Amino acid sequence: FQSMSSIPPLSLFENQFMAQQPGRFTDGMSQVPFKFELPMKGLFESYHGVYISVSYFINCSCERGMMQKGLARSVEFVVECPEATKDEVEPEPFAITPESLENVEESSISVIPTFNITGRLFHKLCPVNLPFTGEITIQVSAAQIKSIELQLVRVESVMDSGNTAREATEIQNIQIGDGDMCRNLVIPLYMIFPRLFTCPTMITDSFKVEFEVNLIIVFVDGYMVTENFPIELYREK
Repeated sequence: FQSMSSIPPLSLFENQFMAQQPGRFTDGMSQVPFKFELPMKGLFESYHGVYISVSYFINCSCERGMMQKGLARSVEFVVECPEATKDEVEPEPFAITPESLENVEESSISVIPTFNITGRLFHKLCPVNLPFTGEITIQVSAAQIKSIELQLVRVESVMDSGNTAREATEIQNIQIGDGDMCRNLVIPLYMIFPRLFTCPTMITDSFKVEFEVNLIIVFVDGYMVTENFPIELYREK
């Protein structure tokens, strides 16, 4: 966020140690084993977003003798934070009709072609390491349908000094159906959450990373209908 560009990065964990005592290495390849433990609490999952990122790096440096340039290398590693399975209610049904549309004036509803689209989301509390699933059925549609799409969106928010900057950006968009689908045919919804570009939902005092799914029905005449579903992600053990 341009307005939040002055906020310094937040350090979650830092551990510095000497992996090899000063001395000389023999000719050929030398391996220096090392290990360290991450704290059990206080870390977030690795995540690469547009405005917010959570990254973990191993930085290794080697100081050489006089008149020789030192060596350095940085390698990113991935952190995952599994949780116990969370209980969820039964699959949530939904219905999309002209009357259910938001941001549409009542006087305009009568000129919208008739349609009735129903379905179910099997999870709104979604394990990020399992697919997002559901089903959709075109009960009635007076207008021909061009395609049905499923869009995954990240919503990133940064809070500072009482101000909040919030931005929603697309992660991926997949096509569920192509053409004027048969009526009363159950069409499955299936989407894999991409690694690193998604993570368990994060809500802190200084930033938030939330996720939404948009179900988009595109008609042949160019009009489209979008139904928004906020979802919560977590990593199941």
